[in-house]
Amino acid sequence: MLALTQQILLIPAFLHFWTGDTLAAWLAIYAAGNLVIVADAGVQLRAINRFFAFKSCVDCDRRTASFFAGMMHIYIRIVVALGLMLVLSVQLFPPAAVLGFQGTPTFDSAMLVITLGTLVALPVNLVSGLYRVHGKYGRAVWTQNVALVLGQVAQLVAIASVGTLVAVASAFVFAQIVSAIFLLAYDAPRQFPLLRRGRVRRSRILSWRWSLGQFVHAFPFALANVTELALVNAPVLLVSVLVADRVAVAQWGLTRVIASLVRALCIQVALPLAPELGHDYAIGDKERLGRLYAHGSVFVTALACLIVAGLLPFWPDFFALWTHGSIPYDAPLAVTLLLGSALVAPSLLALVFANHSNRRNLLVRTKGLQLIAFLIMSALLIPRLGPLGAAIAIVASDVLTQFGILTLVIVRQTLAHPLRHMLVLTAVMVTIMLGGWGLGLAIRALMPGTGLLRFLAECAIWVVVVAAAASPLLMERVRGRVLAAIPN
Repeated sequence: MLALTQQILLIPAFLHFWTGDTLAAWLAIYAAGNLVIVADAGVQLRAINRFFAFKSCVDCDRRTASFFAGMMHIYIRIVVALGLMLVLSVQLFPPAAVLGFQGTPTFDSAMLVITLGTLVALPVNLVSGLYRVHGKYGRAVWTQNVALVLGQVAQLVAIASVGTLVAVASAFVFAQIVSAIFLLAYDAPRQFPLLRRGRVRRSRILSWRWSLGQFVHAFPFALANVTELALVNAPVLLVSVLVADRVAVAQWGLTRVIASLVRALCIQVALPLAPELGHDYAIGDKERLGRLYAHGSVFVTALACLIVAGLLPFWPDFFALWTHGSIPYDAPLAVTLLLGSALVAPSLLALVFANHSNRRNLLVRTKGLQLIAFLIMSALLIPRLGPLGAAIAIVASDVLTQFGILTLVIVRQTLAHPLRHMLVLTAVMVTIMLGGWGLGLAIRALMPGTGLLRFLAECAIWVVVVAAAASPLLMERVRGRVLAAIPN
């Protein structure tokens, strides 16, 4: 909900004070800030796997505290080194000139603020990983939620009072930095007193060999995360560089927002399943593993298809209201991105499961091929087709590699009847997508009026009809039959 607020509801407020060109600049800055997260380099997932391994050790607390302290020194080195590189690179290669926003005031300063701020908050990933392993992940999530709320309020105040990009960027990152400091300095030592006792040996702090070893073990996870973040954020920057029309850049960024949110929601739904799947995989409980994976895969797929089926018919009306008609709607672009978000949904559970079951070779092979395929297709298609070329590159690289390789391998290794499972997923996709999309088109055709009231009435009717169709699932007996019908 807070992601929707940040990337959907704040856009009309921004357009009230900014032009379309300035909004395009903000979308590029926001994407660059998100892209900085790749600096984690897979270290968080490496730490999570080690924390899990320490649970079976006799001296679990001591080893956890020592490893935590050592990894924190690595994070500090990352922040200092990359922070200096960011400052230097902005001076040598001004982002406004590189991305084509020379006429936008304070663009370079805003880019530096949001990238440096995101980098400074990076060490909180280590705390978040520790919380996840020990069943306290909710504390980190709630702290981040509070920070998001405060940051969004601060952005509205900043744009209304100052109106510059650098003011909005500062408001966005300030709350993130405060929440990171709270978790690192106060909450984590309070929740885990063992961290106060954790003292890493000086030889380990100074040992570049030990630090390099952590990066080597983290490389597969880093490659997977780099590819995911690149697919979400890099296209915004690529389109900014390769497409001269600033309105087209804003159009691309706004359309990409909703597809990225669908993808992010699927990952968030899959994340709580990942530790359970990793645990069952580690202890060899194949029956429970297969059942949980099959049910989780169908659930994530059904959720993504239901959201996309509701977005496809009503997105044109919403887009016009959302942008006040100042940015034209591109139907092929929206349909390509939204359908791609639904098609890739099953592969997102496979991805988080691979991360939590240490499938290093599979991750390196799949995500490496996906990144290469995406970059090649982007270079070939964006100059010719513009934003639509970027959308095709994203969807094609997802389907060919992450779904065609990673998902099929995981399903074949996890389930006894992989072909039957894929047929069930296909049936779920087709049924929900065609049913929801067709229902929405019928409602749009029959609904009179114009404007916001018509749009809200269309959405309300669609939700009521879909809820009525899904209401039998409220009965335990029906749910049991549905789950029993899923091959695992």
